[in-house]
Amino acid sequence: MFDFDATLPFMALQFLLLAALLNVIFYKPLTKVLDERDNYIRTNTLEAKERLAKAERLAQEYEQQLAEARRQSQATLEAAQAEAKKITAQKIAEAQQEAQAQREKASIEIEQQKQEAMRSLEQQVDALSRQILEKLLGPSLAR
Repeated sequence: MFDFDATLPFMALQFLLLAALLNVIFYKPLTKVLDERDNYIRTNTLEAKERLAKAERLAQEYEQQLAEARRQSQATLEAAQAEAKKITAQKIAEAQQEAQAQREKASIEIEQQKQEAMRSLEQQVDALSRQILEKLLGPSLAR
């Protein structure tokens, strides 16, 4: 069925030559391109992971800074509100003291005016009493 004459080694040599030629011309450049592509993908993946990790770190740092800024602004706001309450309470106390002082001053003035009015009335009463006595008893006996 098969004839094993000189064509078999020639065909084997042709096959080996074709395999070597294909290896040199096609397979080695193809594997080189595939290796380069694999390295490119691997390096890009690593760089992307590093950038992602860095971005996550930065986002976390910014969130911490934002939280700290919020805490500081809240503390500043609370301090300002406390200061405003303190100033308001102080102004109210001063106004109450001033009002109390004005009331006391007005009370003293009223008391003085009352005393002056009483003195004036007493003088008028004395003068009217003398006039009544003079009219009733006469001018010489009234003194």
